[in-house]
Amino acid sequence: MTVSTEGAAPVRPDAPSTEAGRPRTPSASGPRRVLRSRGALLLLEAVVAFAAALVLPLLARGFKLNPLNRIAQVSGLAAIQLRFVLLGLLCVAAVVLAMRLRGGRHFDLAARIASAAIAGLAAGFVAAGAVVSLLGTPWPMFGLNGDSGRIVEWAHAVANGMPSGSPVYPPAPLYTLGYYAEWFHGGNTAYAFKDLQILGAAAFGPLVYLAWRMLLSPVRALAFGVVPAFALIDAYKPYSQTVLALLVPVLVAMVVALRRSGGESRRKVLLTGAGFGVLLGVLFLTYSGWFLWSAAGVFFAALLYFPWRTGPLKGAAFMGAALAAFLAVAGRYLRVMLSEGQTTKDYNFRFDNFTDPAYYLMWRTDMPGKVGDWPPPGEFGGVGLFALVTFVGLGVAVWLGIRKPLVVTIAAMFISAWVMRMYIASHMYETQTVQLYTRTNNQMLYCGLILCALVAHLVSLRPARRRTGGSGGAAAAFPGREGAVIGALCALLLLLGTAASSMSDRYMPAQDGTYRILPYVSHTVRKQDGNCPKFAPHGVCSKDGDQSWLSYIR
Repeated sequence: MTVSTEGAAPVRPDAPSTEAGRPRTPSASGPRRVLRSRGALLLLEAVVAFAAALVLPLLARGFKLNPLNRIAQVSGLAAIQLRFVLLGLLCVAAVVLAMRLRGGRHFDLAARIASAAIAGLAAGFVAAGAVVSLLGTPWPMFGLNGDSGRIVEWAHAVANGMPSGSPVYPPAPLYTLGYYAEWFHGGNTAYAFKDLQILGAAAFGPLVYLAWRMLLSPVRALAFGVVPAFALIDAYKPYSQTVLALLVPVLVAMVVALRRSGGESRRKVLLTGAGFGVLLGVLFLTYSGWFLWSAAGVFFAALLYFPWRTGPLKGAAFMGAALAAFLAVAGRYLRVMLSEGQTTKDYNFRFDNFTDPAYYLMWRTDMPGKVGDWPPPGEFGGVGLFALVTFVGLGVAVWLGIRKPLVVTIAAMFISAWVMRMYIASHMYETQTVQLYTRTNNQMLYCGLILCALVAHLVSLRPARRRTGGSGGAAAAFPGREGAVIGALCALLLLLGTAASSMSDRYMPAQDGTYRILPYVSHTVRKQDGNCPKFAPHGVCSKDGDQSWLSYIR
């Protein structure tokens, strides 16, 4: 189901090439050997990324500190950062060494492995921050309160063959938690949820990296896919944001595959379509909201890139196979959503429901803490510089990539989410329901950041094409590709380390009404053996834990 990259170093279409782009004589085995080689390399990247994601959380388990002490929190973040940078620099050093040895024969392989490792390490940083914030308590973030409590209760029910408390809630997280609890925690879904919060955050980076590898080369997947996704990474309920971060590249790859289906064999068309259908079905079972907000945009892109001239029957077969596979995986849940989902209303008005609906650049969460002027005043008609950059980036990306499904599909998903947001918000007074429209913030922000990053991607492709076409002037204007890769890895390492530290810090326990209250409550809930967690404030705990957070949302 791998789609050939748009960001790989271009080569002449009539010349077979190696991974590094050097011409070679075609072998007798032909495409099969190439596919096996690519599959083996992608498997290597996956193993490296997931292994790297576990290193920092495992190391953080040995930290000796009190997570409720602010100095200890800062020390813990610094300790994680130190290990992250040292491990990341080892990856960069391996790329430098590969450049200098044996004529750079293994440079591309080293860059591939380093990119996968850094993606894993960055997510592992956030997971390690969750480990630090929950040191000494077996409970998940927020204990048995709020969403944590409901998910724990529902997962326990489905694991014991009973219906969950909400038929429309995505079943995959509940069954995963329920069975994980049976296997590793004797059925205790509350204690198991702590593990899955940490593991879910760690898996975010590798999964997003591998999804973008369907479209982009390794360093570009790290820069233009993983980095924007770190605006979404979340250790509290990691699965919902992970689905969004995966859905964008998967839908783009599907549109690209649809566009090419007219020239593919019938067997490949059916298998590729079915593969995308299964993948989308799994994502839908994990979190379905993003599908609703993306549907119109993806439908537009599919019509635009449907192979009307090159093979409409194969295009229809592709879509039919995808739909059949999707229904086979998620059809039952889709029926529930179409029936009972229409009668399930969200009446819980939150902080963001009272703010300007056109402001989407930052979600202050359901517990925003102390808030001054919100949204923050901007320089241009109330709009800040960051908003201007994202809108300009969207326009420039469409300008440069108007013929590329990678750009058009993401722009369509942005506009689709914007329209759905305004549609639901415009009926809010009439229906007195919210329907989670503010969560479109995340989709629009993610798509906007990707489009800004793709501007650099599209610009960088132009001199590369001129260089391969024989224009010496363009080649002289830029240093060698090896230097660009190493420089990009260094910059991305520091950028991801800084972003991951910030995202980890917002989960350091504190009684301040922000998301820090989530792990704070975890330290105040009495354990099942009757004792208090190790770092319970003043050694005091209770069945439900500290409930002062309620005062911040009233």
